[in-house]
Amino acid sequence: MKVLIRTDASVEIGSGHVMRCLTVAEALRERGCRVVFMMKALPGDLIEYVRSIGFEVISDFQPADLCIIDHYTIDERWERSIRPFVDKIVVIDDLANRRHDCDMLLDQNIVPDFKIRYNALVPGHCVKLLGPANLIMRNEFVSARQQMSKRRAHVQRLLLFMGGTDPTNETMKVLSALQKTTTKFAYVDVIVGSGNPKRVEIEKICNKEKFHFHCQIDYMASLMAQADFAIGAGGSATWERCYVGLPSSSTIVAANQVVSTETAASLGAVWNMGWHEKVTVETYLQLLSDLPNHQKELREMSENGIKLTESPDGPNPWIEKIMELMEK
Repeated sequence: MKVLIRTDASVEIGSGHVMRCLTVAEALRERGCRVVFMMKALPGDLIEYVRSIGFEVISDFQPADLCIIDHYTIDERWERSIRPFVDKIVVIDDLANRRHDCDMLLDQNIVPDFKIRYNALVPGHCVKLLGPANLIMRNEFVSARQQMSKRRAHVQRLLLFMGGTDPTNETMKVLSALQKTTTKFAYVDVIVGSGNPKRVEIEKICNKEKFHFHCQIDYMASLMAQADFAIGAGGSATWERCYVGLPSSSTIVAANQVVSTETAASLGAVWNMGWHEKVTVETYLQLLSDLPNHQKELREMSENGIKLTESPDGPNPWIEKIMELMEK
């Protein structure tokens, strides 16, 4: 069967939509589907990265058995326009701010009303896969969770990842804080995406400070499994950290991250640093200074993240639901 995935990445949009769609695409390819991406050419678009993994990328719509849409600017108008040319439509969303004409909707985030907030936004026949039981997790994360051991409460190894493009320049703020802090770490991993406009400058700082620099990697789960604490942004990476029991802070760098970050923090699964404009080098410096004094809290955060991301049907139950949808 042919599957068309409509999504985009850019410096402004970020890389999260494309990265989670790649996880879906890999799972579908393993089940014999031909998967094609429809993407716009934009600064930091990740088109060549998608192609390097073996997926075709097109710029214009093509008919397909299934169309998967992961895009904040697409709603029921475009979905209705493609109805004559596709058998089924799946939407991946986390905003619940517009109507969709789809047969299945997947939202992996947990917010106070996550079970009901799409009721008036999708057709009555739409299958809704909601909450962290439906996390979109790459195989590397599934393996890391199965093999994970109890976390060290003492933070020796620090991980820094502020999203693929880091449009608010949080990585540079944290690096400045690390250069000033008296808290010592045995190992610091700094991860950026290929779309990060400051990646060359960041790499130079890492080389100078003997931090370990990583760009556009496919072994994130391995680094998270080895880390004791992560400084990160909101969004899907928050759930990845929770999934492998990695205590972390989350800085809100986009409006769509506010509710999910606040909810995760209220459940004790993450420290909410707040809106990026109010988070300074000094804020991160204080965070680094406080880490040695919160060992008990870090252990509890790890346990809470694992519990929050448990799925009674095993990892990635959404793939079987999508396959069932295509066979109807």
